[in-house]
Amino acid sequence: MRVVLCTCPPDAAEPLARGLVEKGAACVNVVPGVTSFYVWDGALQRDAEALLVVKADEERLPAIESALGELHPYSLPEWVVLAPDEDLSSAAYRDWVHGRRPPGG
Repeated sequence: MRVVLCTCPPDAAEPLARGLVEKGAACVNVVPGVTSFYVWDGALQRDAEALLVVKADEERLPAIESALGELHPYSLPEWVVLAPDEDLSSAAYRDWVHGRRPPGG
């Protein structure tokens, strides 16, 4: 099981979440109201964003990342993959994430 963090404009969050689930993510949580500060093109930026917390089986990450690249409005979408300690995670939830199949899959 992997957890991926990705930020996006608030109006893009729901379509992105739906698209990632359709491509094999087990679940995408949309956390609204995130304020991001970062340097882009040499200038400090401040943007209102939503945070996507994507849960997926590791084998599905390439397809999900590819879909993110196609669907995301940013030229460089955030894609940070975390590896939770599966021994400490809920076994039933972990099994569901690993067993989730995309439509037609």
